[in-house]
Amino acid sequence: MRIPAIPGFEQQAFEKYFKNTGWLLIARVGSMVVKFVINSVLLSRYLSTAEFGILNYPMAIVTFTMAIAALGLDGFITRELISHPEKKDTLLGTAFWLRLIAGLATLPLVFLVYMLLSLAKPLETPFNYVLIVAFTSVVQSANIIDSFFQSKVQGKNIMYVQVSGNIISALVKLLFIILKLPLIWFVYSLLFDAVILALGYVILYKKNGNHIGAWKYDSKITSYLLKHSWPLAFSAILVTIYMKIDQVMIPMYVKASQLGIYMTAASLSENWYFIPVAIATSVFPAIMHARKTDIDRYYKRLQNMYDLMVVLSVCIALVMSLGSNFIYHILYTKPYWPAAPVLAVHVWAGVFVFLGSASGQYLIAEGYFKLSMLRTGVGAIVNIILNLFFIPKYGIIGAAYATLIAYAVATFFIVLIPKTRHQGVMMLRSLFLISLFQKIVKR
Repeated sequence: MRIPAIPGFEQQAFEKYFKNTGWLLIARVGSMVVKFVINSVLLSRYLSTAEFGILNYPMAIVTFTMAIAALGLDGFITRELISHPEKKDTLLGTAFWLRLIAGLATLPLVFLVYMLLSLAKPLETPFNYVLIVAFTSVVQSANIIDSFFQSKVQGKNIMYVQVSGNIISALVKLLFIILKLPLIWFVYSLLFDAVILALGYVILYKKNGNHIGAWKYDSKITSYLLKHSWPLAFSAILVTIYMKIDQVMIPMYVKASQLGIYMTAASLSENWYFIPVAIATSVFPAIMHARKTDIDRYYKRLQNMYDLMVVLSVCIALVMSLGSNFIYHILYTKPYWPAAPVLAVHVWAGVFVFLGSASGQYLIAEGYFKLSMLRTGVGAIVNIILNLFFIPKYGIIGAAYATLIAYAVATFFIVLIPKTRHQGVMMLRSLFLISLFQKIVKR
């Protein structure tokens, strides 16, 4: 199969870079379709809006502790395995125990967060629901195996695990719906999803001739890993706050049913976010190569990537926002129809997610890691502040506007920094279609 060309990138080189990422893309698309059909459409038809909100709230809270429990080790372990493959068992073993201990340590933190959130307004979601889902952080310690397959550039294996896990998860949820089981079963299914994925990684790891029993814990490597991975962990926590804080704050001011309605719009909007990540990951090697060999080509490729991100995201946003009412009348029952205007607003945040993913590659290429964390932190603060004012006054549509504004502020924060201002201007040229228009005129 021939991969469509992207302007500014040599076709042969791009196909080479895309090969492994293509498998990851297939896995993400498969996951997206399965999760959307089961978790959003079918479950929303089976559960009431209040039950759907209660079901989604535990994961909204636990997402933060999951980011903490991961310790930023996944990406760093991948890099270390590439550099030191002979230390595989020690690196994986040490990382596994660190993540397992961190996962257990986050359980009391979940209780503390739940109690603090309850101060604003008694939560409709019982704490035992949140605690059940919180054990996901413990189970996911086995997912460090993913780093091994990433280091071996075996995206195909990752695809097998993720797609198989989602199919099993879908069948289980369908069975629960057919049997008309109560809400608690679906809460347990969220933990079951993590268990299935972890087992998939373990089985695949063994089938490839590896043995978990050979893993070793090394205290010396522990200090080394924590010393170098903490910026990644901190960045992951900031990203989680930045992207999920609206879902945590909504039940603090309005009923759980409103979160259930909001989650359908957020799901429809965020399902597209895998696209910029896949594209940016695929073209990043080509961008890095150009930076070393031809600086003009380097900037040209960045501009081409920004243009591509804007065209794709604006097309998606236009279709989704203009067709929001039609989408909700087709996919969802009447109690969820008030989310149509929320989707029409929320989906435009994707434009800034697409541009943010692209500019994130530039920040990595230039080594501006602290700046990347800073702009995410600014976006998180803006999102929290706006939600504090918008949700009590405007409800869930206010949360959508808060998300849109926060994402825009975070993405274009680099305009305020002298050394990155030029990239901000390049993104603005793409956003207002100036660069694209100039290309069309030149032709």
